Amino acid sequence: QVQLVESGGGLVQAGGSLRLSCAASGRTFSGYPMAWFRQAPGKEREFAAAISGRGGSTSYADSVKGRFTISRDNAKNSVYLQMNSLKPEDTAVYYCAASTRGGFPLRSLIYEYWGQGTQVTVSS
Repeated sequence: QVQLVESGGGLVQAGGSLRLSCAASGRTFSGYPMAWFRQAPGKEREFAAAISGRGGSTSYADSVKGRFTISRDNAKNSVYLQMNSLKPEDTAVYYCAASTRGGFPLRSLIYEYWGQGTQVTVSS
């Protein structure tokens, strides 16, 4: 059974930082794209960041570019999201996702596997 488990969410003040982690089990995603999406209260889920299978390419939503950094450790079957200079509008449930289809653009891929999400709350 494939599982993606996120961790690292929490409550932080505006301007602070958090690092989200996502650990995959049940199959390896080494060599396949992985991504982070987020869903704010009352809004649709939206793309935040993605990384190619070997980590050589990344993609970011304009709203997080320059503040968030996605990375991965294929030996640990994990992906991370370093979030700096957090804003109240970053408040959302953050979801890890994985695709077995590959290709580009990363933000437009079909991501078949999803985690349960981790809450990030940024206070003003």
